[in-house]
Amino acid sequence: DVGLADPQALVVVEAAAAAFERVGLPEGQFHLTQAALYLATTAKSNSTLGYFDALQAVEREREDAVPVHLKDASRDKEGFGHGEGYLYPHAYRDHWVAQQYLPEALQGKTFYQPSDQGYEAGIKADVERRREEQIAAMLESETTLEEALTFSPTDRAQERWLRRAISDAGRRMGEVRDKLFAAVPVHRHHLILDLNAGSGLLTWEALRLAPEGGVWALARDARSADTLRRQAAQLSELGRPVILQGDLDDLDALLAEAGYDDVRYDLLVGRNVLTQRADRAAILGRLASRLRVGGAVSLAEAVPRRAQRLYRLVDTSSLDADLVARLIECEEAIYADPDDPMTNWDAADLEAALADAGYTRIQITAREVETEHLVTAEQVARWFGVSEGSRPTYGQHLAKGLAEDEVARVRGLLLRQLAGQTVSWHSTIAYAVAYRE
Repeated sequence: DVGLADPQALVVVEAAAAAFERVGLPEGQFHLTQAALYLATTAKSNSTLGYFDALQAVEREREDAVPVHLKDASRDKEGFGHGEGYLYPHAYRDHWVAQQYLPEALQGKTFYQPSDQGYEAGIKADVERRREEQIAAMLESETTLEEALTFSPTDRAQERWLRRAISDAGRRMGEVRDKLFAAVPVHRHHLILDLNAGSGLLTWEALRLAPEGGVWALARDARSADTLRRQAAQLSELGRPVILQGDLDDLDALLAEAGYDDVRYDLLVGRNVLTQRADRAAILGRLASRLRVGGAVSLAEAVPRRAQRLYRLVDTSSLDADLVARLIECEEAIYADPDDPMTNWDAADLEAALADAGYTRIQITAREVETEHLVTAEQVARWFGVSEGSRPTYGQHLAKGLAEDEVARVRGLLLRQLAGQTVSWHSTIAYAVAYRE
C-alpha cells in the first residue's frame, strides 16, 4: 500500500522488526508502534502492482526477440551483431538515455504510472517526460523526414530500433520540446493548442506548464488521436486535453463542432506544422485569428532544403569527373525545385510568411543538427526504389540526368561505402516565435 510513494518505509519496518526481535516485550512494542504509525501517516501508492501486468505481457510474448543492441556484445559479436548500437546510459546526462529496451510486441505499452504521492510525486514529471521522449522517437523513426529521398515502405522494426538507439532520437525530441516552450512565457492559466500533436510530446508538456488553463491537441490521424485519448483517460476529467482529429485546414470546423468556436489561445505550438505546405502564409493568417491579442506562436520546422546530401558522404574519386558533376547537379536539383513545397523554402521564407500573416516580434533561429545515423543496405535500396506516391525517389531523380548504368554505379558506390556504416548526418530545424498584437 505504501510502495514507491515512500521507498524508506520498507527500511523503517525492517529496522523496527529487528529492534523488536532484539529488545523483546514489553519495550519492543514501541518499535512496532513506530512502524505502524509511520506506515499509517506516510504517502501511499500501489503503482508496483503494474509488475503483474508486465509479467503477464512478457509471458504472452516470450518468443519475441530482445532488441539486438541489448544482447551480449562479448559473444557471437562478429556473426550476429549483438550489442551493436548499444548506448551506455551512464555516459549520458542524468545517467539515462532513450533507447529501445523492449521487444517489438511490448513496445509502447505502459505498465508503471507514478502516483502523485510522496517520493513518486517528485519523480513523476521526469518519468513522464522521458517516456514521452521515447514514444516521440519511436514515431519519428516511423515517419522520418527522408521523404525527399524516398517514399518507399518504412524500415523493418529491428532496423528502426538500431537507428533510433544510435541517433539518440529521444533526447533530441526532448531538446526540441524544451526549446519550443522556453521561447515564450507560459503561465499556469494559459490556453494552449498543439497544432500537430502526434505522440503528444508537446501536449503533455503543455498540461504540466498550464494545469489551471486548458490544452487542445490536433491529431492528424485516427491512430494518434486514439493513442492520445487512451493516455488522457489516466488523468482526471478536468485535467485532460481536448483531443481533435483532422487536418489543419479543418481546425475551425473541428473547434466549432466540439463547442470551442469562441476560444482564443495564449499559445499555439507545434512541430513540423508547415514543412510540406505551399500555403504557409495563408495558414499562419488563419491561425493568428485563433490567438488572443498578445498571444504567441512557437514552431519548430524541419528544413528539407538543408537536408544531408548523399554525395557528401562518399568518396567519389572512383567515378569519372563528368559523372560526379552530373551526380551533384541531379542531387542539388532535388532541393532547388521551385514548385516543390517541401524543398522550395528556407528559414527566411518562414519569417516572410509570418510577416505577411500579420505577426510581429518575429524571431527565427535556424539550428543545424548533427546526429549519428546508421545507413543500412535496405535504406540504400529504398533510395533507389520505385516511388509508390507522386514524389520520385532519389534514384528516379538521378535518372533524369544519368544513364541507367551510371545510376547503377552510383548505387554500388553508396552500398560499398555506406551500408552498415554510421555516418554524421546533418539536418536543420528552424525555430520560429511570433506574436499577435
